[in-house]
Amino acid sequence: MSSETVLITGCSDGGIGSALAIIFQERGFHVFATARDITKMSNLKDLPNITLLALDVTNGDTIKTAAASVAEKTGGTLDYLVNNAGHNHFMPILDENIEVTKELFDINVWGPLAVTQAFSPLIIQAKGSFVFVTSIAGYGNTPWMGTYSASKRSIEIIADHLRLEMKPFGVNITMVVTGAVVSNGQTYFGDFVLPENSLYKRIEDTIAARARGDDGHSRMPTMNYAAAVVDETTKRTGGKIWHGDYAEMVKSVNSPTVPQEVLVGLC
Repeated sequence: MSSETVLITGCSDGGIGSALAIIFQERGFHVFATARDITKMSNLKDLPNITLLALDVTNGDTIKTAAASVAEKTGGTLDYLVNNAGHNHFMPILDENIEVTKELFDINVWGPLAVTQAFSPLIIQAKGSFVFVTSIAGYGNTPWMGTYSASKRSIEIIADHLRLEMKPFGVNITMVVTGAVVSNGQTYFGDFVLPENSLYKRIEDTIAARARGDDGHSRMPTMNYAAAVVDETTKRTGGKIWHGDYAEMVKSVNSPTVPQEVLVGLC
C-alpha cells in the first residue's frame, strides 16, 4: 500500500471510532476499521480505502487474526493504531458488581493493551504512532463514575509509560484526553437501575439522566472532535492532547509543572 495506514478499534456506527475512520479516509489514509460485529459499521462499508475487520479487544483470537490481515495487506507495517474501543459505565461505588467492573477493565484497560502488543511489530517497523483515546473522567472525582474513571486513567498511565519506552525506537505515543463528545456512549443506559438497597435509590432518576447525557451539559459534535484529533495526531505531537467540551478547563487545573522525563531520573 502506498498511502499511510491506520487501524481504529470501536468503529460501530454513531461513535467516535466511526467518525475518526471517516476523517482519516478523507485525508487519504487507508483505514482498517474494526468492531466486534462488522455489520455495525454500515456507515463505512461503501467508502473507498476502508477495510472492515472483526476485532473484539477482549478476544485474543480476533486480535491476532486482525493483526495478521493487516500485515498481509501492508507488507508488515502500520502507521497509526488508534485504541478507541471502550465502554462507558455509571454506578455508585458501594453498588458496584465486582464481576461487572472486571469486565469493564477488560474492555477499557487490558483490551487496548492486548491490541497494542499484537500490533507493535507493525508500528515499530513503520516508526509509527500509537493513539489512546482516554477521558477527562480520569482527572475528576465525578460521583457515580468511579470505576469508569479509574479504568480510563489506568490505560492513560500505561500509555504514558509506553511513550517513554518507545522513544528509542522512533515510535510516537499520543493520549487523547477526551471531554464531552456526542457519541453512542450515552445510549447504554436506557434501562439504568440501582439495586433496591442502594443509598442513592431516591435519586436514581438523576443518576440515570446523567448517564444518558440528559444533564444539560454541552457536548462537542462527533465529527468536529474527530477532525481535531486527526489534525493533531497526524502532526505526531505526542504526549497528551485535550479535545472535547470541558477538556481545556480540566487541562488547566491538571497540567503538571515538572516534565515526566525529569521525574524518571528521580525514581
